[in-house]
Amino acid sequence: METTIKEQLIELAEEKYQKFTAALIPNINNVLGVRLPELRKLAKMIAKSDWRTYLDQADSEYFEEVMLQGMVIGYIQTDSAEFLRYVADFVPKIDNWSVCDSFCIGLKFTLTNKETMWDFVQPYLLSKHDYDIRFGVVMLLDYYIEEEYISRVLERLDSIKHEGYYVKMAVAWALSICYVLLPEPTMIYLKSNSLDKMTYNKALQKITESYRVDQETKRLIRSMKRK
Repeated sequence: METTIKEQLIELAEEKYQKFTAALIPNINNVLGVRLPELRKLAKMIAKSDWRTYLDQADSEYFEEVMLQGMVIGYIQTDSAEFLRYVADFVPKIDNWSVCDSFCIGLKFTLTNKETMWDFVQPYLLSKHDYDIRFGVVMLLDYYIEEEYISRVLERLDSIKHEGYYVKMAVAWALSICYVLLPEPTMIYLKSNSLDKMTYNKALQKITESYRVDQETKRLIRSMKRK
């Protein structure tokens, strides 16, 4: 008898890895403990078979089941409209930073469909829900920190006003990447922005933690901290 996806995941689970993962994602309690390379291997296999049936019927009991669905969507080959429909169906299932960030980095479709995905992401940045916004922000930082988009990216990041911890951390992280990749426009922005104190200071901290920023610049960035 063919084993189900859930049974395969349970077989791949490791107790030690479960404890490690569960400690990193404190807001969920449904982690099996399957390593990401194993999930990717399984996702590629599903994406080459009847992935529509899988995605339409997939269970979301465990963290890894949701993670796997996100990975499969990243690997599927289909037209833009169907692809974006599956992305839109998946986003409401995101309930932690790990699934969010892994899902975004897998959406390589974006690389060849920049404007389509830019338009698609905008409503998520205006959402009231933590992980909708984080999805939008992480998509910006993964795919849009480049000269053509930087002014729009900074403008969107500045307009996010949400108290969620994982939203603030994503905005700070995105701004630090903006600085590392495009320091000049980002510095102009950092000198005049409407970020709350926590997000602004966290962005500065993340910039100073980058090995791609020299010591002199780090001293300057530290001096800009809000008291």
